[in-house]
Amino acid sequence: MAAVPVHLWRMLVWGRRLARHGALRPFEGPRLPVAIRAVARVARIGTGAPKTPDFAAGLAAVGPAAIKLGQALATRPDLIGLEAATDLARLQDQVPPAPWSAIEPAINASYANGSWRDRFESIDPVPVGAASMAQVHRGVTSDGRQVAIKVLRPDIEADLARAIDTYEWAAGHLETLGGEFARLRPRAVIATFKGWTEGELDLRREAASASELAEALEGIPDFIVPGIDWSRSSRRVLVIDWIDGIKLNDAAGMAAIDFDRRKLAEVLVHGFLQQAIAQGFFHADLHQGNLFLIPPGPEHGARLAVIDFGIMGRINRRARLYLAEILHGLVTGNYKRVAEIHFEAGYVPPHHNPAAFATALRAVGEPIRGKRAKDVNITQLLDGLFAITRSFDMPVQPHLLLLQKTMVMVEGVALTLDPQVNMWEVAEPYVRDWVRDEMGPETVIADWLVMNARALTDLPRIFRQWVAEHPIPGAAPPQPPLPALPERRGWSGLWLAAALAAGLMIGRWLF
Repeated sequence: MAAVPVHLWRMLVWGRRLARHGALRPFEGPRLPVAIRAVARVARIGTGAPKTPDFAAGLAAVGPAAIKLGQALATRPDLIGLEAATDLARLQDQVPPAPWSAIEPAINASYANGSWRDRFESIDPVPVGAASMAQVHRGVTSDGRQVAIKVLRPDIEADLARAIDTYEWAAGHLETLGGEFARLRPRAVIATFKGWTEGELDLRREAASASELAEALEGIPDFIVPGIDWSRSSRRVLVIDWIDGIKLNDAAGMAAIDFDRRKLAEVLVHGFLQQAIAQGFFHADLHQGNLFLIPPGPEHGARLAVIDFGIMGRINRRARLYLAEILHGLVTGNYKRVAEIHFEAGYVPPHHNPAAFATALRAVGEPIRGKRAKDVNITQLLDGLFAITRSFDMPVQPHLLLLQKTMVMVEGVALTLDPQVNMWEVAEPYVRDWVRDEMGPETVIADWLVMNARALTDLPRIFRQWVAEHPIPGAAPPQPPLPALPERRGWSGLWLAAALAAGLMIGRWLF
């Protein structure tokens, strides 16, 4: 943890850079504390700051960590305002690449013999993409396969650690101001951001995420996840199969291909629902730059492929049930049930009235129900939702931030594929069937059996603990535990096999 003067100096330098782009003007508003307004005004003196803030350019000027923070804040229009969030959505890691003279030693250092040439036939020194934390080069392996090679930027770990240290310090001070700052929980936002970045600094975790996502999407063959080259990947280098396709942000390339746009939009929506609702593990950065159109061929129609697995999200089964019921309730207009779920999940403080909350939801939901996304005024919709969160004192749910961001992204990409698509119409059959399967009588009985079987296995431990805390009068004192036996590798495999066999037998007995 850096000293206070160090944090203040960093904030001063960053603030000055932001001020040059007018990015501190929102902090001059009359609703903010006097001290914050004064600092924002002093910071822009002599900068020639534009009247219209350019938030994306301001954060890009601050550095790589600020770019990543801007991407996180783009998911929080309730915290920074809709205009700022829309502007920050432009941040897709478009930064100048590091020179090959700095990247090549980083690749060499990740291999035992200190040279990439024993594993690759060639690597193009000109990157195909550069982000704030890493950049990607095209290469050919020694066995002739086309691959993409992602390499962390030199010294990125130290840069991020310094920046996040100060972000945490500033967020803590903001939250102590109370009021709206306390409700919006800036410390939780920075904690979530820290988790994202720490995961992205170990490319082996990104490789594992890609592998897990591929398994989650096995039921949707038109949604492709590239394979991982584990033997050539490491903490700082990730090697995956090369995708021969057209990025969805290449409008000209997309227009030149004849494919079923409606079907591909459905593949995108169903693929996202399979990840988030069915599996609880989802790609949380599904913007157009991370998605490819694989043109139709003689054996298949058009398909989607996804890359960049640095930001992934997880939600537990209970939260997924809540989410599915909320989506289904909004689609069908069952606002009473949606309100009940919010109270059951603890999203709304219990002192509020569920019926009043249902009415507030109806006021936002009814004007858009049945409309196509292109006909919905997103500004009015978000203003209505944020008004509800404020009126009903709803605290931010950090574990849902990534999901909210990704849902907005998916709908936007689906509209670029098919401007006539209605995401809710596409999602409704999937969500309805999943809710029926997960909440039907068979699943309820199975969950009950599993829960009680686990409780039974805990009984001996609970009994021993109770006896230890409540000794029986006249009974012999408990014997001290025996010393641990030395590890015996030969037996460990047998114990594992026995445990697996017992688990299979119990499972067959229960189900």
